[in-house]
Amino acid sequence: MKEEQIQPKNPLPHFWGTTPEEDYYTQQGIKSTQSYFTTPSGLTLFTRSWHPLSLSPPRGIICMVHGYGNDISWTFQSTPIFLAQNGFSCFALDLPGHGKSDGLKAYVPDINLAISCCTSFFESVLETHSMRNLPAFLFGESMGGAICLLISIMYPDMGFSGAVLIAPMCKISDKVRPRWPIPEILTFIGKFVPTLAIVPSPDLLHKSVKVPEKKEIALMNPLRYNGKPRLGTVIELLRVTDYLSQKLKDVTIPFIVLHGEADVVTDPDVSRALYEAAASDDKTIKIYEGMVHSMLFGETDENVEIVRNDILCWLNDRCKRED
Repeated sequence: MKEEQIQPKNPLPHFWGTTPEEDYYTQQGIKSTQSYFTTPSGLTLFTRSWHPLSLSPPRGIICMVHGYGNDISWTFQSTPIFLAQNGFSCFALDLPGHGKSDGLKAYVPDINLAISCCTSFFESVLETHSMRNLPAFLFGESMGGAICLLISIMYPDMGFSGAVLIAPMCKISDKVRPRWPIPEILTFIGKFVPTLAIVPSPDLLHKSVKVPEKKEIALMNPLRYNGKPRLGTVIELLRVTDYLSQKLKDVTIPFIVLHGEADVVTDPDVSRALYEAAASDDKTIKIYEGMVHSMLFGETDENVEIVRNDILCWLNDRCKRED
C-alpha cells in the first residue's frame, strides 16, 4: 500500500501554536532559557534548558539528547516541559548538523564528535549550575539513546545516576535498513562523496508518528531535515549500531528502556537484548503494544501520558533512593 504523503498547512511559529514562547512557558508553570555553547574544538551549539518554577533546588537534573534529523526547539520540547512541571531541570543541545548548531544539515560523519559535544556541554551544565550534589540522568531518543549508552560506556565516571532510553538506536531495524548490496555500494561511493544525500529511505516521519494531526505538526518544524540521508551519515550509523549491539554487555548504568512494539524504525527486540545483556544491577524495560517510534509525541494523548508517567515514576524512585 502506498504511504500517504501529508503536506503541512500554514506553518505555526511553535509546535504548540501562536502563543509567544515566554508566555507559553509561564502558562505551563516553568521557566526556560536558550543560549549557545562553544565546544573545546570550536563548534557552536544551540542549547535550551527548562526549569520548575515552584521547586528550588530541583529534584534532579536531566541531560537530554535528541534523535537523527530532529532538534530541541519543536515537538521535542513537550517532554522537558512535562519533566520541568514535575520538578526536574532539563538541559539539551542541538547536535552538530542539527537544528541551530554548526554543521552540515543532518550530516553525522563521526558519532564520537556528537558524544564529545554532549559530554562537554553536560559537564559544563553540572559545573556551572553547582548541581553535583543532585542526581543527574541521561535521556536519549532513538539515535540520542545510542549516544547516551555510548557516553555511559566511555565515560562511566561522569556521575550519572541513570539513563532513560526511548526507542534507542542500538540497531537499525531490518525493515528500514538498506538491503544487500546497497550498503556495500553506498560504503564505496561514500568514501568519495560522504555528504551526498542520495540514500534510499522510507519516510521515517510517516512511520514514526501515528496520529495524522500530529504528523502535520511535525512537518511544520522549520528546522526539520526533509532530504534523503547522506551517505556518510548512513555509513556511520550502520557502523555505530553494529558496534553498539556487540557492546550491550558492557552497559552498567541503571536504566529504563521504553519501546513501542510496532516500531519499525528502531528494533524493539534489540531493546529486549539490551535488557537481557546489560550488566546493570538496576534495569527496567517497558514494551508498549501497538505503539510506534515517536511515543512521546506521535501517539495518542492517552498513550503519551502512559509513557510519560512510567518515565516520571522511574525517575522519582531513583531520586528517593539518593535522598
